[in-house]
Amino acid sequence: MSTIAAKVKTGNGGKYVRQLCKHWSHKLETGVDGDTGTVTFPAAVARMAADSEGIAITITGDSRDEVERLTGVVARHIDRFAFREAPLTYEWAWQQ
Repeated sequence: MSTIAAKVKTGNGGKYVRQLCKHWSHKLETGVDGDTGTVTFPAAVARMAADSEGIAITITGDSRDEVERLTGVVARHIDRFAFREAPLTYEWAWQQ
């Protein structure tokens, strides 16, 4: 399994997590609990947890290439919802 993570600074993280999960719920399995959300892609799972400082994002999957590809997909979609403050800064780091 490969896991990559980022912390994205924004004061509206909970709003963006909820919007993103709702957006993807039409095609993918999603779950939302307050300011925490999960999106299950065919080859990976993205988990997002927001607090007053931003969104902690982790993406885990079997294929490192697919996990890396999804960093761009997730970032682009969050930036769409955060258009007033986008582009946000994503500093992705591989986890052990």
